[in-house]
Amino acid sequence: VQLQASGGGLVQTGGSLTLSCEISGTTFSRLGLGWFRQAPGKEREFVATNSRNIDRSYYSDSVKGRFTISRNNAKNTLYLQMNSLQPEDTAVYYCAGSLLSVSRDSHDYDYWGQGTLVTVSS
Repeated sequence: VQLQASGGGLVQTGGSLTLSCEISGTTFSRLGLGWFRQAPGKEREFVATNSRNIDRSYYSDSVKGRFTISRNNAKNTLYLQMNSLQPEDTAVYYCAGSLLSVSRDSHDYDYWGQGTLVTVSS
């Protein structure tokens, strides 16, 4: 199973970015999917997750209302639309796949992408 994240870059405070994650080597619709991030010097943290069975999503409090996770089963692609970006959103963002339906816990994820860097300038 391979996950390829893309879409990171440099953006000003208040700007927007959309991350993508293409997944291959498995049946995409079987996976619970998530986004995590790791800022310099900090632990990896949960950002958002989307369930495999029902189109249900959950977010961390820090991004709720600003970020939207979505999936396109026909394209085997996971997305993270990020709006109103703040300097504290600066991090490497990782997409991940789980054999569970949905989870906020990184330990429940079986497959990980390589990460894409998002930098928000103030």
